[in-house]
Amino acid sequence: MIAFLIKRLFHALLVMFVISVIAFAIQDNLGDPIQQMVGQSVPESEREALREQLGLNDPFPVQYLRFASNALHFDFGYSYVFNEPTTEVVLRHLPATLELVFAASILIIVLSVPIGVYSAIRPRAWLSRFFMGVSIIGISIPVFLTAIVLIQIFAIGVSWSPFPADTGWGATLNGILSTDGGMPAYGRGNPTHVFGTWYTNFSSLDGLIYLVLPAISLASIMLPLFIRLIRAEMQEVLQSEYIKFARAKGIPMRRIYFLHALKNTMLPVITVGGVQIGTLVAYTILTETVFQWPGMGLMFLDAIQRSDIPLIVTYLMIVGLIFVITNTIVDLIYGLVNPTVKLTGKPA
Repeated sequence: MIAFLIKRLFHALLVMFVISVIAFAIQDNLGDPIQQMVGQSVPESEREALREQLGLNDPFPVQYLRFASNALHFDFGYSYVFNEPTTEVVLRHLPATLELVFAASILIIVLSVPIGVYSAIRPRAWLSRFFMGVSIIGISIPVFLTAIVLIQIFAIGVSWSPFPADTGWGATLNGILSTDGGMPAYGRGNPTHVFGTWYTNFSSLDGLIYLVLPAISLASIMLPLFIRLIRAEMQEVLQSEYIKFARAKGIPMRRIYFLHALKNTMLPVITVGGVQIGTLVAYTILTETVFQWPGMGLMFLDAIQRSDIPLIVTYLMIVGLIFVITNTIVDLIYGLVNPTVKLTGKPA
């Protein structure tokens, strides 16, 4: 275990080094920060003096070494726009993004596992066919379109009636869809302060309501993928020899499905899930833009528009660090779930 952690730490440092070099190398193509910091009336001499003061005229190796030395102390410089350390700006927006990703992940886990298992056990059932058809549609629709549709239906309301009004359930559903201003679709509401820069939406019903539409929209990216992955892996496991042997011994089918088969089904799902959680952090850019959710994604787009290069580089470094930490944790969990896997890479 210790050897594995040391090896993963070395890989993490190597990955972070590559990310830092790439992020720092593209900064010259992100715009001129001086133009965003000063007005049009400022003479060129003052612009050049400010450029010299910020070290923007230094050679790339000098700038990168200065950046890397400070980054080891989690000092990524000052934001040109906010005029404060970029780490403080990111930490102020990080809780909103993490809570959104956490809520979407809960939805993915709660829905994908039972739907995927059911579709594998009863592949010819009409409900399984319905889930597979919806999953194909879900994979094909981009997240921003899903977000817009959710806002139109559940926040703005619709004037048409998709359900028969002559039935009790149809009238109820039509009433929900036609209600104007039903669900909030803008901002984060009034989250509760926890500590420092951390404000949470999980402490009140009003905060959870603000999370519903953004979380569903973000979950729609990965939910179809996980449903189909669990279904495919479950079907493959159910054809294995040890499952046939368990059936021959007379073990109850429920125990076979949810103890023996599901455990081995989740091994590749855990691996893919760890990578996709990091991907969800990147996908929050689109979700946060549509819902104006004050997280890192919205902050990142604002930093690009304003050519706030230190803040952009800090965002890329933080997201890269989240990827590295997530993948390391997934490797550890994989070894705990499947004891036959040697974390050191040596044969059992």
